[in-house]
Amino acid sequence: MPPACRAAVIGAGPAGLTATKALLDAGVEVVTYEKGDRPGGLWVRDHTGGKSPAYASLHLNTSRGRTEFADYPMPAHWPDYPSADLVAGYLAAYADTFGLTPHLRFGRTVTSVEREEAGRAWTVRTAEGESETFDAVLVANGHNWDPRLPEPAYPGTFTGHQMHAHDYASAEIFRDRRVLVVGMGNSAMDIAVDASQPARGPVLLSARHGVHIVPKYLFGRPSDATGGALAALPWRVRQRVAETLLRLAVGRPERYGLPAPSGGLFQNHPTISDTILHRLTHGEIAARPGIARFDGSRVVFTDGTADEVDLIVWATGYRVAVPFLDERWTGGDPERLPLYKRVFHLQDPSLLFVGLMQSTGAALPVVEAQAKLAAAYLSGAYGLPDGPEQRRAVTTALRAATARWGDRRPMMRIDFDAYVADLPREIKAGRTRLARGTSRPFTPTRHERTTA
Repeated sequence: MPPACRAAVIGAGPAGLTATKALLDAGVEVVTYEKGDRPGGLWVRDHTGGKSPAYASLHLNTSRGRTEFADYPMPAHWPDYPSADLVAGYLAAYADTFGLTPHLRFGRTVTSVEREEAGRAWTVRTAEGESETFDAVLVANGHNWDPRLPEPAYPGTFTGHQMHAHDYASAEIFRDRRVLVVGMGNSAMDIAVDASQPARGPVLLSARHGVHIVPKYLFGRPSDATGGALAALPWRVRQRVAETLLRLAVGRPERYGLPAPSGGLFQNHPTISDTILHRLTHGEIAARPGIARFDGSRVVFTDGTADEVDLIVWATGYRVAVPFLDERWTGGDPERLPLYKRVFHLQDPSLLFVGLMQSTGAALPVVEAQAKLAAAYLSGAYGLPDGPEQRRAVTTALRAATARWGDRRPMMRIDFDAYVADLPREIKAGRTRLARGTSRPFTPTRHERTTA
């Protein structure tokens, strides 16, 4: 019999934890590397592995029922939108409940993952001097940790203070300061609302492009539950129905002085907020267009207006980075990396990814489904289609994503409901391929497993 598969998982956030569980459930030997000192990844605000983007006021922007792992529901008595600290505790409890902790190596920063051609093994090296070989590697390092700033930078010189949303912890930093928040995502809205309490004067909210603002509740229910009820419809039909409901509930963003959305609902990721519209209508937050240039302490906007500003918060998102893989595996741009079912590397399916996607909904059910697909493959219970079929599937998915989302990370985009429903079907299809002999199961490499 071939040896049991031995896999490395990189990261112990939600993706890495559910990958570890799925692999153990499937009989795969697992080692999970985590640079922090506890499970939970970026949801842990005070871990030792670097600054978390979670801030004191952060709560889920997808509802509990649409966010929880299927294998581990969140407590029924919890609020519909739990805090970041509750989510961090939930992930720690998940690790304890399923016996994952003995397989997690904390305080380990992976510096390289390399394929050894002679032995066909993967070698994982860490900054702490470890080197170990595996049959497969699952990349689950997340993509909300490398802050992105505007490129190119805006003209002129700003003499005030600047920070990225990644560095925000609590609203005290805004006290008695004139604040400008740049961005229209969930973090931008949360931070603008937080700042509107202690800041001097209205907080300015600047954006070049608009988004749909979706309240956390529509007609007495969590708004994403309403979207889930429409999941069986084609997305264009869902879009028309949902946009009509949204207009009836809160009106258009332009009504509040915000720019018009640059795309339809379910195309651009909406911003989920109950409070931003309230603060806008009360004058505590003031909308501004995009930035044109800086002039000392003055920020000049594209409509010719200008404001004195003490502090700018760049809520401008994150780069996707996989620093331990060289360009052979990433193509130099992980955002454009083609993966079969957003899991399997087309050159070598023993390199797998969990969480390298951008979903229209919550991440946890997505990574859980991806982990189960990965585990089915590495345990020999699922067979991949041949290479040409995989590439055709990736091309078809990219074409559909580009038609829906344009050039905004189309390779990474998935429709939450459609994708989560598709992966269990894919596992069944892979079992059928094995039974018919049209696919070969994954066979672990026979190699000497060493730890240095």
